[in-house]
Amino acid sequence: MIRLLLLVVLAMSSSVLSFVPPPSVMAPISTTTTSPPSPFSRESTIVYGGKQAKFGIFSPAVYGARLVLGDQKLKNIRGKAISLHSGYIGDFCKWLGAYHLRTLLIKKAKTNGDILGFLV
Repeated sequence: MIRLLLLVVLAMSSSVLSFVPPPSVMAPISTTTTSPPSPFSRESTIVYGGKQAKFGIFSPAVYGARLVLGDQKLKNIRGKAISLHSGYIGDFCKWLGAYHLRTLLIKKAKTNGDILGFLV
């Protein structure tokens, strides 16, 4: 707990630009082939890659937490936080009487989290 608090204080006191991710993280997925695929070839040249998350104001804290906690622990904590937040959004929509807006609000929360840098 103390290490995490120290890391948050360090992240807040440092410049955001000093925590820019390495180029390998920001590099786009590309496929290069030497010759065009044959129409009779069975191998596929389609590569599916996930959307690259945006670097936001909270990204340095997420990178620091990844270093301190490790990938698996960070994924567990992030999953629990997202689950709790989605539950609160659902409860709010139920209380408001507009449960049909739940999906739209959860998508909006994900977009905001991406812009703020929580999803790096």
